[in-house]
Amino acid sequence: MLKAVEKIVALAEEKNISFPEAVLLLDSKESGISVEEIRARMRERLADMRRSVREACANTIPCRIEEPMGAKLRAHGGGMAGEFIAAASATAMEVASYNAVMGRIVAAPTAGSCGIIPGMIFAWEFFRGEGKDTDELLTGALITAGAVGEVTAFRATLAGADGGCQAECGAAAAMGSAALVYLEGGSPAASAHAAAMTFKSVLGLACDPVGGLVECPCIKRNGILVANGILCADMALAGIESAIPLDEVIDSMGQIGRMMAPALRETSQGGLAVTPTAAEIVKRIGETGKLGG
Repeated sequence: MLKAVEKIVALAEEKNISFPEAVLLLDSKESGISVEEIRARMRERLADMRRSVREACANTIPCRIEEPMGAKLRAHGGGMAGEFIAAASATAMEVASYNAVMGRIVAAPTAGSCGIIPGMIFAWEFFRGEGKDTDELLTGALITAGAVGEVTAFRATLAGADGGCQAECGAAAAMGSAALVYLEGGSPAASAHAAAMTFKSVLGLACDPVGGLVECPCIKRNGILVANGILCADMALAGIESAIPLDEVIDSMGQIGRMMAPALRETSQGGLAVTPTAAEIVKRIGETGKLGG
């Protein structure tokens, strides 16, 4: 089991290899599974993720609280955020909405954060992948993201019930940010800095789902946090570094999660979940089965 991103970066720099190549070597040594087999399994997850995105974009089943948002954002165009971020956000919200209606998704790293990584990497493929072997590159991106997630799970948590939304959507955005740096040809160290800066932007984020449903604010957070991860990837690629190493940032996230009141950790007993409007939403759902009546 990978225990530190520092170990991955050090091996990559020592052998002059990419972040995912270092992950594969370490994982193979620790698990006894060949590099080829690990890579093949990740290709399968990439195929699953592609299929999930296609299904999510075509989904017409409405959520109980939230109206469809991805199509609205696509129709709005790039706006001030730009086409890359807008497309990534739209995809993220569509996949998160699909999860909310029990559609098939890839937990990345959790069901509640399932839209963030596909939103980021498939936006990269569309806008930046022309003429490249994108399947191979995106497989490496998922390996990169998976390693950051594995270290996070070991050193802290990936569960909103343990660490709040910083541990779910925050982790997904950090994982995706590291993956984008890899896709853009950045160094392994830059991938770590991108993930660290992304995590730092969401430390303390509560998990406060209205009515206990993975819809509000979860779907919009999937759409919003892709922007954090994308910007942090650009910052790292520009040479901006995190003063606190990623492993220590992850440790801090875990500490903050343990300090959070239970009401802010997926219990729907605090935060947005207990606002007057949330109470009215829950009442309407109880009476009609949906928000609209």
